[in-house]
Amino acid sequence: MTRLLLLPILIIAATIGCSKKTPVKELSVNQSGVEIVDQAITIADSDWPNWRGPSGNGLATDQPLRTSWNKEDGVAWRASVPGRGHSSPILIGDQVIVATAIEEKEQQLVVAFDRNDGAQRWKTVIHEGGFPSQREVHRKATNANATVACDGERLFISMLNTGKIFVTALDLDGNQLWQTEAGAFVSRFGYAPSPILYKSLVIIAADNQGGGYLAAFDRTTGTPAWRTARGNLNSYSSPAIGTLGGKDQLLISGCNAVTSYDPATGETIWETPCISEATCGTVVVAGDRLVASGGYPDKETVCLSATGEKLWTNGTKAYEPSLAANDQWVFAVTDDGIAYCWSLEDGKQMWRKRLGGNFSGSPVICNGNVYVANLSGECFVFRASGENYEQIAKNKLGDDCYASPAIGNSHIVFRVGTGDGGNRQESLVCVAAPE
Repeated sequence: MTRLLLLPILIIAATIGCSKKTPVKELSVNQSGVEIVDQAITIADSDWPNWRGPSGNGLATDQPLRTSWNKEDGVAWRASVPGRGHSSPILIGDQVIVATAIEEKEQQLVVAFDRNDGAQRWKTVIHEGGFPSQREVHRKATNANATVACDGERLFISMLNTGKIFVTALDLDGNQLWQTEAGAFVSRFGYAPSPILYKSLVIIAADNQGGGYLAAFDRTTGTPAWRTARGNLNSYSSPAIGTLGGKDQLLISGCNAVTSYDPATGETIWETPCISEATCGTVVVAGDRLVASGGYPDKETVCLSATGEKLWTNGTKAYEPSLAANDQWVFAVTDDGIAYCWSLEDGKQMWRKRLGGNFSGSPVICNGNVYVANLSGECFVFRASGENYEQIAKNKLGDDCYASPAIGNSHIVFRVGTGDGGNRQESLVCVAAPE
């Protein structure tokens, strides 16, 4: 709803209207003769380089991490972010990077901050003008929903502008390297998916009523590599990459199915009808299984095998927030603030707990704890356990939080808002390492 927002984080109300699915069009593979190679992605263990982190599933490497803090105690720094966006922060080297949009100037930007003290390092305008009308973007959404992805050398962002999706690459100093038009985009609720990386490719999703698609581009040059049509439905999920059954798979929910593609070519591997027309959350890979949830108008949480076989399912819906899972348990926090834990093995509900508030951001797991923030700016920390719900802390940092946190080098970085209306200001807040 990535957040989500969705989309990442994302966008969507219960008034979404989708057209019926149309047959997938013919696939065109490597029309530009792009060679897919094992191009290195050079990130450090302390980096959080893209939507949902280094593993793409919300799991952080275990490291010393605070569980309790407040506005005055436990905060390393706070930095003002211009404009508004649901783009989650990423951590690369000594920088924290987010996408944002300044409505009054119709500017879409990528902004970098110093990871040590929050000082702004640079900002780059990606687009100026060309914003969709207010009726084309949901009231909860922004013009900067997608989270930046980084391969250690380049930054990649996808944005909706002038009725089209553009993919832009920057270097780590904010200089534009290339910009490529991915295709047209027609939706009443805006654009949410975040780009993902695979070998020498950057891949984006653009499900929309005007003709949805997945598209891949060479990371170095922006040359189109492949493009796959996905019908005429509005959906908002970011794709994910997972190795299942010994095979790399590009996975995405939405358009009444979870679908697996070959990430090198865009060819369909399998498709399983499930969930709903529109989803926001990103598929989560756990071992040799995957789990996903959503959507509108139907609701379902589903666990599938490496070949798309349904292993278990239930009628619970986590729409905007993505799921989180470890090797035993699947955790969900629904939009209306109910947390669930199910057995990854058989889907048995282990516990259910009302947290309070509404949620758009997605949970992350570190040190056996789940971290997730609600739309009132409260971050819940609870045990990633199936035994029972055990809350460790509830921490307040701002008045709202739509994005998902980034974790690295024993720090947690949140994007929060304070105030409301014309007085609302967004900030990055870095929770300090434990003493």
